[in-house]
Amino acid sequence: MRVMVTGAAGQLGGVIVQRFGREHDVLALSRGELDVTRESDVVRAVKAARPDVIINCTAYNDVDGAEDHAREAFEGNAFAVLALARAARDASATLVHYGTDFIFDGLADHPYTETDPARPGSVYGMSKLLGEWFAADASAHYILRVESLFGGPRAKSSIDRIIDAISGGQPVRVFSDRTVTPSFVNDVADATARLLELRPAAGVYHCVNSGSTTWLGLAEEVERALGRSADLQPVTVASVPMKARRPQYCALSNEKLANAGIPMPTWQDALG
Repeated sequence: MRVMVTGAAGQLGGVIVQRFGREHDVLALSRGELDVTRESDVVRAVKAARPDVIINCTAYNDVDGAEDHAREAFEGNAFAVLALARAARDASATLVHYGTDFIFDGLADHPYTETDPARPGSVYGMSKLLGEWFAADASAHYILRVESLFGGPRAKSSIDRIIDAISGGQPVRVFSDRTVTPSFVNDVADATARLLELRPAAGVYHCVNSGSTTWLGLAEEVERALGRSADLQPVTVASVPMKARRPQYCALSNEKLANAGIPMPTWQDALG
């Protein structure tokens, strides 16, 4: 299988390239090698590569920055996806695109499912939701919503920083009232590969580790796993000024993915 990976130099993209490179012919394209916001470049690259699958790992991820740079956010998270979806359709290729929990309002009291209504509260969330809609323009498509990605050789997420801080004996400020479902990049890559093997119905799937926790609970698990005492400083969402609104409760249910034959490890196992 010929697989084109865009955003191949990023945290998730790097692991996707490694995972698919073991079994398939992979064309890895970093942002410097393919600017997905340029539709003509996307069309040219896809025509030249003739991929069976396009896995899009590019995104504009500056949540607060998007409030002041909406154009850049929508170009990277929405219109670039539309260009990829149309190119994939023309090439009869399957498009895999990654979404986010930020499309939800965070007011639920149960893990969100794929059928729950999307109500983004930020520019970033709106740009990612539009990207999901555009991804569906590809005839064959999988939209995998991930959340709080961590791990991999290019680790740079909030969770990775918490691990580094606790390992180094540094104080850690963590939300005590924000609930998340972490996603280990290796598990996301494995699930993506399995999805393309099983080929369930096209559409949206939540691709996160099983279970949920607060950021404080996650930091406490890191503390336990490392076997060292940590200086954890709980804070509330209301006490931290942030330009973009974050969903306070954003646990995702991965039951649909499990029913497709792809169970996900617990977040505790992934963290370990």
